[in-house]
Amino acid sequence: MKAAANLDQTLAALADPNRRRVVDLLRERPRRAGEIADLVGLSPPAMSRHLKALRKSGLIEDSHPEFDARVRVYRLRPQPMAELKRWLEETEQLWTVQLAAFKEHLERTE
Repeated sequence: MKAAANLDQTLAALADPNRRRVVDLLRERPRRAGEIADLVGLSPPAMSRHLKALRKSGLIEDSHPEFDARVRVYRLRPQPMAELKRWLEETEQLWTVQLAAFKEHLERTE
């Protein structure tokens, strides 16, 4: 049940195009919050809300550099995306089996 809840959180977080853009940017490398906001074209308060949603979903994590505790650096967490990929592969497998059975049924009834 926990896996399903995690998947729901991941999908809900990725439903927003701005959040998907953040994920795309963080795939390249970790980034500061201000840099992400500039690249996505959102105000700092709006970006903060999106980053909070992504953190809550577990897709990203943040850290503070030793030299400045005011700066937050965000990076992707691989686990939620691995769970999403696994679910998509299982769903694809299910559809492949279902479509093959449907095709077989149609061929028998012709």
